[in-house]
Amino acid sequence: MDVESEQRPATLAAIFGLRGKRSRPPVPTSNRISCVVCAFNEASRIRHILDAVRSHPALIEVIVVNDGSTDGTEQVLRAYPDIQLISYMPNKGKTYALSRGIAAAKGDYLMLLDADLTGVTSSDITALAAPVIGGRADVSISLRRNSLALYRTIGLDFVSGERVLPISLVRDAVETMQKLPRWGGEAFMNDLIIKKGLRLAVVDWPRVFNIRKYDKVGRVRGFLDEIDMMRDALKVLSPWGVVRQNLALLALVRRCARENRKFRQS
Repeated sequence: MDVESEQRPATLAAIFGLRGKRSRPPVPTSNRISCVVCAFNEASRIRHILDAVRSHPALIEVIVVNDGSTDGTEQVLRAYPDIQLISYMPNKGKTYALSRGIAAAKGDYLMLLDADLTGVTSSDITALAAPVIGGRADVSISLRRNSLALYRTIGLDFVSGERVLPISLVRDAVETMQKLPRWGGEAFMNDLIIKKGLRLAVVDWPRVFNIRKYDKVGRVRGFLDEIDMMRDALKVLSPWGVVRQNLALLALVRRCARENRKFRQS
């Protein structure tokens, strides 16, 4: 779906409350956001996220990557003619699917979203985009209501699948991502964020849940899938690497908050 570029400044200013340079840090010169959603066998759930993002004025396009689904996911997606559909067989894993969506995106920023969210609304999409569109952060990341208790305690879900980031961060990494483990994408992007020292904002989503694997495929299969996810993550990050990455990301969150406080006080 396309939004005329001439109309975007006024539209986005109204949505995000931009009132000029004196009220907040400088706004990025471009606000073009491409939304990428990766889906595998989400026929009964994907409408939740599609209804939240379709026609959202902050997004210039919605790309859904159907990662080898064997249920009715593709049929559901074809009922949304305003989205761009990338579909292939067989299933290759989320990181590969992300790489395909990134390669197809035309925006200057990416909004990456999981397909298995419930409770998500257009307002949540606005909230996730707001720190970046408003110039208060370079990257934003969600903190869902059912993020692990540890993540909610420290205020950061470092493997959250919902984030906004500059496409320049990952545009040249598409081929590298295609060689990563099936679930290594978020950890890989985190390292890029840390290396660049980007300002990071955490956006609380108090009414949004992601549906756990055991609710989709049963407790035994769900447990095995969770083990596979952890195994893949450890191929990208060692246990110490997980700690290091969380500490580094939290430092970027604190720095971002500190800089914004100083701006508000000036």
